[in-house]
Amino acid sequence: MLKFTPPDLRHRPLSIVHQEDSFVVVDKMPDFLSVPGRAPEMDDCVVSRVRALFPHAQGSLAAHRLDMETSGLMVLGLTADAHRHLSRQFEQRQVAKTYEALLEGHVEEDRGHIELAFRVDLDNRPRQILDPVHGKLGITDWQVLDRQRASGPHKTSSRNRAAGGGGSADTEENVPPCTRVRFTPLTGRTHQLRVHAAHPQGLGHPVVGDRLYGNPSLADRLMLHSTSLAFHHPVDDHWVEFELPAPF
Repeated sequence: MLKFTPPDLRHRPLSIVHQEDSFVVVDKMPDFLSVPGRAPEMDDCVVSRVRALFPHAQGSLAAHRLDMETSGLMVLGLTADAHRHLSRQFEQRQVAKTYEALLEGHVEEDRGHIELAFRVDLDNRPRQILDPVHGKLGITDWQVLDRQRASGPHKTSSRNRAAGGGGSADTEENVPPCTRVRFTPLTGRTHQLRVHAAHPQGLGHPVVGDRLYGNPSLADRLMLHSTSLAFHHPVDDHWVEFELPAPF
């Protein structure tokens, strides 16, 4: 089992994107739990932060989850009725959501559709593995937004021997290309976008910074962000939409 110690986020406040009496939309931090873990030290999460901010909140609050490593938009019901209404929309696939990611390398096609069944690897939790027999089907549409050279924390330097060895210069080998992609998941499986990005039967290009399916040395976080979320209002049923640009 992969061991990872998340950063200490106890003093970093939870960012509120939108709030009403019945629900709240937040910007979840990367490497932060959506719901409490089993161990006492894993109590700090989106749900516990929302309970502290909204003492009147009732029920289990979270209508859905984001992977711990993923950042971005997440909605929570603040009343039992709102939670049921929102949860039912996620279960019945009535919610529209998109994610933005940076993938390792250049994806050749411009857009596509992925259907792959997978399940948890019992010997290496929480990693997921393809299993067309016993796995659950995950469905994702995707579109390339940009193809670029990685920069900032992804960029490394090497000794430029061709120039006489006296200095350092970036080389194409050490400045890996990456592709910015928009994902539209039509199902909500655990690690769905990460598996669909990394597996050769999917895109074959892991998300930059993925500690489970890619090269974790390329970034200090998973470059996957929930950028848009739309659903029926839990009180009057009108359609509401929220957007939050990727921070990378």
